[in-house]
Amino acid sequence: MAKVARPADDSSSATRQRKSDHIRINLDEDVSFPTLTTGLETYRLPHQALPDLDLASIDTRLALFGRSLRAPLLISSMTGGTDEAESLNLRLAAAAQKHGIAMGLGSQRAALQDKSLSATFQVRSVAPDILLFANIGAVQLNYGYGIRECQRAVDMAGADALFLHLNVLQEAVQPEGDTRWSGLLPRIREVCQNLSVPVIAKEVGWGFSPQAVERLLEAGIAGIDAAGAGGTSWSQVEYYRAPTRLHAEVARAFADWGIPTAESLVNIRQSAPGLVAFASGGLRDGVDVAKCVALGAALCGFAGPFLRAAALSAEALDEAIEIIVTQLRIAMLCSGTENLAALHLINLTKDV
Repeated sequence: MAKVARPADDSSSATRQRKSDHIRINLDEDVSFPTLTTGLETYRLPHQALPDLDLASIDTRLALFGRSLRAPLLISSMTGGTDEAESLNLRLAAAAQKHGIAMGLGSQRAALQDKSLSATFQVRSVAPDILLFANIGAVQLNYGYGIRECQRAVDMAGADALFLHLNVLQEAVQPEGDTRWSGLLPRIREVCQNLSVPVIAKEVGWGFSPQAVERLLEAGIAGIDAAGAGGTSWSQVEYYRAPTRLHAEVARAFADWGIPTAESLVNIRQSAPGLVAFASGGLRDGVDVAKCVALGAALCGFAGPFLRAAALSAEALDEAIEIIVTQLRIAMLCSGTENLAALHLINLTKDV
């Protein structure tokens, strides 16, 4: 398939600066959705006063893409491409290894532009056994990237699968954003057919409609991360890094844009019931994880909470993970579900 040349003003230094800005803004500013929620608060797990289970017997293990995990948790894609990002990624990966959970890397575009940045995404030295996802923006397939670049990202990280992230709104409100999205689906299909590892489509916080799910399923995608609205609003992130008032006001209008996480996950399950689904976007605790597993998620991702904890210390990150896993185990006990397979089958009630 013919490649489209990238604009001449793109540079690895600009990409590095953008990644640095994203870390700073996520740590220092309120980038949550002003009013839109995940929708998970409208769902309830049934309480079982007599579960006939012991807490010690609750089993949160699973196997996915050839890796064994001790809990259905994903450290969602966040960062890479800077010195600060390298230390954060190593800390996050070490925690993933310790707790037996999965991890997604941030966009690897900077390292594909500048090989010297590859080390910021190389975490296998501290996490040889984790389920690890490489990451490239899907729109880059319309700007000269192809199977070669996707494979380089996978090989660079020693990853088990690739996230192709879809961030149309973020690109549209960025002054330097890539906005040519037409004709992208055949390029995604080509990657799915030829890459050495499974390809997962991932939103970054605005969710998936049924139509988008159906199109991605036809393209041969191996899974979809719902990544819905209700957590971090990346239009708010771009608002804080806008270079002019014009760009800031454009971004501000989209602060509450998107499909809530719960709705996005339901869209995946209903439109592609056999597809692997992940849930992320504003998950708060282990109870939310239990709800998402019941709604069909294989993995449940956290980004902001883990980033903030990792920025404090390895101990703070360990504690954050342990809290979520403990909450999940108690939610499973109190809903009478001994393992994840049983939790998948549970019927949630929904507030009207």
